[in-house]
Amino acid sequence: MIKKESLSENLEDYLETILALQTQKTVARSKDIAKKLDIKRGSVTGMLKKLADNKLINYEPYGYVTLTPEGRKIAMEIEQRHIFLKDFFFRIVKVDEETADRTACRMEHAMDKLTFKKLRDFIKKIEACPHCDIRSCP
Repeated sequence: MIKKESLSENLEDYLETILALQTQKTVARSKDIAKKLDIKRGSVTGMLKKLADNKLINYEPYGYVTLTPEGRKIAMEIEQRHIFLKDFFFRIVKVDEETADRTACRMEHAMDKLTFKKLRDFIKKIEACPHCDIRSCP
């Protein structure tokens, strides 16, 4: 089984995409995953098999794809990192929303858990400080 820390960026993107599709439609299908990731449908099969072998998704060829409890936990952590980082870049750093989203997507995979936690704690501390109004900084 692949450890959470050793999941590739691509595998994390698949988990995040499956979570989004499950949230929208209850289940995901390989054609929907391919469309959302903007890749060929045939490319999806190998990754789904890898995720299924590692017990992160439930998958049968030509069937629906759902996250296992462990897969859902990992996907939700990735999604939360993405949301936080996008908000940071858009609201605090003040880059446009599209750039914030693209940058967050790259960083959510690259940033280790401890660094992310420290960044999140630092931002919360600054936001709570009555002398530091980062929302009004130029």
